Amino acid sequence: MIIRAAVPADLPALAAMEAACFPPEEAASQQVLAGRLAVYPQHFWLLEEGGLPTSFINGPAANEPRICDEMYADASFHDEKGAWQMIFGVNTLPPYRKQGRAALLMERVIADARAQGRRGCVLTCKAELLHYYEKFGYCSEGVSKSVHGGAVWYDMRLRF
Repeated sequence: MIIRAAVPADLPALAAMEAACFPPEEAASQQVLAGRLAVYPQHFWLLEEGGLPTSFINGPAANEPRICDEMYADASFHDEKGAWQMIFGVNTLPPYRKQGRAALLMERVIADARAQGRRGCVLTCKAELLHYYEKFGYCSEGVSKSVHGGAVWYDMRLRF
């Protein structure tokens, strides 16, 4: 397995993975992913095995303290000097889940954000995943103002 930055040629695989991991009302479209990839390609961590992409994490760097719904569709919120590494999605294809791939990626994102001098990482998740992100040191800040996809989200923050 290798972890690398995604490139435009990965876009079909990224879009297919996003569609497999999130309900349609929550999943980023291929067009939205293309916009993100064009603006902040270094913030797309892709794990592949034998040339097959199996997992990815993406999100901009920003100075805002929390993820707001507008960030999902508007890549211009990215600020390469931003204090926080935002995490929009932790995606793993269903046949490759529960094998540690997402954890490897999360550890890499955290290490990269720390090395880049960020204050920490920010994400939103559903209640059933709070315990998963707490294993990495994230703390819940309660129910999020986000209504992305019509779901109830929790703000999670990892401070360095």
